[in-house]
Amino acid sequence: MKGSLPPIGPGFCLLLALVLFGRQPALADCRSFSDLIRNGAYGVADSEGRTLSSCNVNRPYVPASVIKIATALAALRLLGPEHRFTTEFFIDQEQNLYIRGTGDPFLVSEEVERLVSALRVRGLDRINNLFIDQGRYALTGQAPGLGVSGNPYDAPVAALAVNFNTVNIAVDQEGRVGSAELQTPDLPIMEEMGAGLPPGVHRLNICRGGCAAEERSARYAAELFLAKWLEQGMICAGGHGVRNVPDKARLLYTHHNSRNLEEVAASFLRFSNNYAANQVYLACGAVKYGYPATWAKAAKAVAGTLADTIGPRAAALEEMEEGAGLSRRTRVTAAAILDILHAFRPYAHLLTENNRPGIKSGTMTGIYNLAGYTRTGNAFVILLNQQENSRDRVLLRLEKKW
Repeated sequence: MKGSLPPIGPGFCLLLALVLFGRQPALADCRSFSDLIRNGAYGVADSEGRTLSSCNVNRPYVPASVIKIATALAALRLLGPEHRFTTEFFIDQEQNLYIRGTGDPFLVSEEVERLVSALRVRGLDRINNLFIDQGRYALTGQAPGLGVSGNPYDAPVAALAVNFNTVNIAVDQEGRVGSAELQTPDLPIMEEMGAGLPPGVHRLNICRGGCAAEERSARYAAELFLAKWLEQGMICAGGHGVRNVPDKARLLYTHHNSRNLEEVAASFLRFSNNYAANQVYLACGAVKYGYPATWAKAAKAVAGTLADTIGPRAAALEEMEEGAGLSRRTRVTAAAILDILHAFRPYAHLLTENNRPGIKSGTMTGIYNLAGYTRTGNAFVILLNQQENSRDRVLLRLEKKW
C-alpha cells in the first residue's frame, strides 16, 4: 500500500528498548525532584567517581561561588599546597624604600607587622620616602561581575593590597572614626571613608562607589605599613606614593607569607572571599606564563590545569574569566563539578561552611548552588538557576538515599 511503513524488525525493537530503558533512570531521577528543581541539575558520585544519581548532569548552568572549588583545585595542582606568596623590598641610594607586590591575598595587618620587624632585623630603621610598586599586574579592568558597592565581596584586586582591600572602621555617637580592630591602627583613609556613616562598626571595601583601584590599594597599603613602621620606633622622613622599582635599587628582603596556599584556599572557600580567590586565580597565570599577571593568562593557566586534571569534561567550564564566581557568563555542568570534586578529594578537609564540613555554596540573585561531599562521603553538586531556593531540601533528599 502506498505510504505504508516497512515492517519493524527485531533489531530495531532491541535498539529502541535499549534507548528507552537507558534513559529511564535519568528521567526518573529528574521526575523525583520535579517539585524542587524547576531549572537546574544535580549529581551524586561515589568515591571512585561513578555517578550514582543525576538529573540534567550535562546541561550548563551559572555556578556562582561553587567555581571557587575549581580555582582552588587548579591552584593547588599548579602552585602546590606549600606555595607562599611573596612581597619584595628594595632600597635605592636616596634611602627610599620600594615595596613590590606579587598579589599576596593574605597581606593582613599581622603579616605587615611581621615584615616590618624583619626589615628592622636587617638594619633598616630609617627611610626617606615609601613607594608602592603595582607593576606585577597589568589588568585591563577588575574582575567581570564585580560591583561598586561598599560590601567586602566587591573589593578590587591589586598587586599590592592589605587586609583584603577592606577597611574595618568604628564610628562613635559623636561621629569620630577609628579602627574597629586591635591589630590595625587608626589610618587617614579610615577618617575619609567613615565620614557621614552612622554610629557602629562598618567593614567596607576601599573602592565603595568606584575608584582607581591600584592607587587606592597603594595608598591603603602605604598608610598601614608606615603606621606599623612608626609603632616600632622607626623613622620615615618623607611621604609615600606609587612608583615602580628603579633598575639601580637593591633588593633588601623578600617576605614569604606565613600562610601557605592550602591555608589560603581553606579561608577563601570557607568565607567565600572573592578578593582572595581572584588573587590566587591571577597567580596561576603569572606563575605559569610569567608576570605581569593578566586575566587572560590566568584563564589559560586554570583551564589547562583543569584539563590535565579532570580530562575532557573541563571543556564544560565555559567562560571562566575570573576565579570567584562573580561572572554570570561562566557556565559549568554538574558532570564537570563531580569530576572536579573527585580530584579535590585529597583536599576535602578544606571545605567547611556554616559549621558543616565538606560543603561549598554559590549564591546570586536567582542562583542557588551547593557542592561538596555528603555525610557518607559521596560527592554531590546541586545547580539551581531558578527563583526558588530549594537547595537545602534537595541535599536533604539526596542524603537520605546516598
